[in-house]
This record gives sequence, C-alpha cells and structure tokens, in this order.
Amino acid sequence: MDEPTGKQARLDAIRERIGREMVCPLKDAATHMVFGKGNPDAQILFIGEAPGEQEDRTGVPFVGSAGRELDKLLRAIGLTLDDVYIANILKYRPPGNRDPNEDEIRRHTPYLVEQIRVIAPRFICTLGNFSTKFVLAGFDVDGMRKIPGVSVLHGAPREKEVQGIAFTVFPLYHPAAMLYKPPLRAVLEEDFRKLGALLSTQGAQRQMRLG
Repeated sequence: MDEPTGKQARLDAIRERIGREMVCPLKDAATHMVFGKGNPDAQILFIGEAPGEQEDRTGVPFVGSAGRELDKLLRAIGLTLDDVYIANILKYRPPGNRDPNEDEIRRHTPYLVEQIRVIAPRFICTLGNFSTKFVLAGFDVDGMRKIPGVSVLHGAPREKEVQGIAFTVFPLYHPAAMLYKPPLRAVLEEDFRKLGALLSTQGAQRQMRLG
C-alpha cells in the first residue's frame, strides 16, 4: 500500500487509525466519529471541546447553533469556515454533552496532536476551557490542572513551541457559551476583532519578511 501523500491523505490515515485502534467507551456509545473539517492547508486551527448531539448524528464538527455563531464571527473578520480547520479535543460525544474526563482526554489527544502536526498551523485558536488548558499545558493532560480557565486567558495571544511545533495560541470562549450566557457575545465579538487584527498584522509582517 502506498504511503499517503498530501495533508488530506495524511489526515484521512489518522482518521482511519482512530476507527481501527482507539479503545474508549465513548466510541462504543457514539453514533459517529467527529474527526474534523476544513482546509488541511489552513494557517488557523480552531480546537473545541467535544462533539454535541448534532455533530454525533452527522459526524461533522460545529454543524449546530454554535457552528452558525462561529461562522458569523469568522465572517466579521473576513474569513469563512473554508479558510480554517476545526477539530475537537474528543472525537466522540460524551453522553449528555457532559465535560470530558482526564482518561478520555488522554485517549483522544494523541490523535489531535497528530492532526496539529499535519496541518502545521501558524495560529491555534482554542475554544473553551479544555482546549485552552490542553494546548497551553504543552499537550500535557496532567499539566492542564495548572492552567487558568479561559475566563482569565481569553483574547490574549501567546507564543508557544511544543514538541518542535511553533504556533501562536489565541484563547477564546466557546461560541456555545454566548448562547446560554448572552453577555459573552460582546466579549467574543471583541476577541474576534483582536484576532482579526493579529492575523492582519502577522500576515503583513510575514509578507515583509518574504518580500
């Protein structure tokens, strides 16, 4: 069998391995794996928490109301869902949309780290507490306990290098949060404006270096 070529083929190979080799009770209870979606060549990777009910039913992340809100936020800074890649900490839905536990995060995140390596994004935007803590802890589940929550960290970029992967982390509230806490809408909109300015500035700086 030939080795996969291109980023999408490499991502497809990771997805196939999850289906074949992952051992996790969530996998047995889920309807579909929710691996990720978007542009494999994207410079921006969004990482959420876990699939919800609609995602579990369709096998596609961010297809419900939170996805529609994320699309609006992206369009406000001149991007669409086709310009980014989206994945989650967990590939299978926790029952009742409960929070993931440490064992589940340990089982799933090695595959997420493989996705990150393949996509090689310049920016990782973490959506909510679990993805923010995991990424800022250097992909270390135990280290997540030492990282403050997204309510403290949101809207402030941080340079990070983990396992030879260098990127800018931009923590954000999960779009679902503003659906049950409406005051967070203004916070998310402001943070996305900051993200847009950051992308514009770093993009311009990169063009200057290349030109």
